[in-house]
Amino acid sequence: MKPIEAALSEQRQQEAQAGRWRRRPLIQSPFLRLALWVGLVVYLILALSSVEVNWARVAEGAGRGLEFLAAFTRPDFISRWDDIWAGLLESLTMTVTSTVIGVALAVPVGLGAARNIAPLPIYWVCRGIIAVSRTFQEVIIAILFVVMFGFGPFAGMITLAFATIGFMAKLLAEDIEDLDERQVEAVRATGGGWWQTLNYAVQPQVMPRLIGLSMYRLDINFRESAVIGIVGAGGIGATLNTSINRYEYDTSAAVLLIIIAIVLLSEYSSSFVRRWTQ
Repeated sequence: MKPIEAALSEQRQQEAQAGRWRRRPLIQSPFLRLALWVGLVVYLILALSSVEVNWARVAEGAGRGLEFLAAFTRPDFISRWDDIWAGLLESLTMTVTSTVIGVALAVPVGLGAARNIAPLPIYWVCRGIIAVSRTFQEVIIAILFVVMFGFGPFAGMITLAFATIGFMAKLLAEDIEDLDERQVEAVRATGGGWWQTLNYAVQPQVMPRLIGLSMYRLDINFRESAVIGIVGAGGIGATLNTSINRYEYDTSAAVLLIIIAIVLLSEYSSSFVRRWTQ
C-alpha cells in the first residue's frame, strides 16, 4: 500500500473509532461534484425551456381530466352494456388463447436459448427469436398485424402471442441456466440422455416458476389487450377508445373499473396458484 493511501486508511480508522466516520463519496473531488450538479441544473433548465407548452390547452385539458375523474363516482354500466360485454369477451378470448399459444411456443424456444443444455447453433437461433420478439412494443406489433390481417381480435391475439414468446422464453432460459447443476449431473451420471435429463432434472426445478410466469403473463396480456384495442386489434380497448372519443366518460369509467377488477382477480388467483405449485 502506498504511503499516502496508508495514511488515509489510518486516518479513517481513527475517525471511525472516534465516531466521526462518514461514507466516502462516489466522486472524491468536490469541484467535480459541484460541476456535475451545475451541469445537471443547466441541462434541466435548457430541456424545460425547449418544451413548447400550450398553457391554454393545458387548462382546457385539466377541466376534462377532472370531469373524467369525477365519472368514476358515477360509472355507467347500463347504457353501453352490450358493447362492453362484447369487448370484454373478445379481450378474455384473446388473452387466454394468446397466452396458451405463446407459452406453448415459448417452452421450446426457452429450452433452445439455455446455453447449458442447448447446442450453440440452436442457442443463437433461439436467442435471436427472443430478441426480435422483445424489440418491439405490443402497440407497434399490433399496428403491423392489423395492417396484415385487418381490424379485429385475430390481429390482437397474434400480437399478444408473439409478445408472450419473447417474454416467457427469456425468463425460462434464464431459470434453466441458473438451476442446480448437481441434479443435472446426477441424472447424466446414471446414463440418462438429453430427454431424461430434461424430464427428471430440469423440469422439476423450473416448472413452479414456469406456472407462476404463465399466470403473470395472462395478467399482462389482458391489460395489453385493452391497449392494443385502441389501434384496431379488438377487445375491450376498442370499446374504451370509442367511449372516450364520444366523451362518454361514465362508460369509460365503467370499462376501466371492470379492467381493474379482472386484473385484481387475476393477481389473487396467480398468488394462489404459485403457493399451490410450490
